[in-house]
Amino acid sequence: MLPDIAPFAWPALLKCAICGTMIGFERQLRGKPVGIRTATLIIVGTYCFITLGQTLSASDADLARVMSQIITGIGFLGAGVMMNRDGQIHGVTSAAVVWMLAALGVTIGLGYGQSAVLMTGVIISVLLGVDKLENSLRFLRKGVHAHWSDRRQRKKMQRHQSEAD
Repeated sequence: MLPDIAPFAWPALLKCAICGTMIGFERQLRGKPVGIRTATLIIVGTYCFITLGQTLSASDADLARVMSQIITGIGFLGAGVMMNRDGQIHGVTSAAVVWMLAALGVTIGLGYGQSAVLMTGVIISVLLGVDKLENSLRFLRKGVHAHWSDRRQRKKMQRHQSEAD
C-alpha cells in the first residue's frame, strides 16, 4: 500500500511519469536537451503546482492565475533551451516540447489524465512524423534557416556577379 500524498494522487503521478518518459525517451534518443528526467520533472512539477493551486484557491480566477504563472515560467525555461549559433536559432523544437510538457502537467492536474496520455501520442507523432516527412521531401531536409540562408547567399552572389559585370 502506498502512503497518502494528499492533495496529490498516485494515479496522476503515474500518468505524469508515463507521459514524461515517452516524450523524454524520444528526445533522449535524438540527443536533445530535454530527456526522460527533465520531461518527467517538468510534467510532475506542473501537476504539483496546479494541484496545489486547486487545493488552495478560493475561485477559478485564482487557478487561472496559477496557470498563467506556470505558462510564463515555463516560457523562461524553454527560452533557456534555445541557442543562437551563427545567426541561426537552435532548440526551438525542444522549447516547444517543454511548453507541451507543462501543458500535459496542467491537463493531468485538472483531472484529464487520459487526455494527457492521448495528447502524448499526438506529440510523439508530430515529432516522429514530421521528421519522416522532412527526410522524404528533399526541400524540407535543409530546414527553414538553411532555406532562407541559401536564398540570401544566392542574392549576394547575383549582386556580386552584376557588380563584376
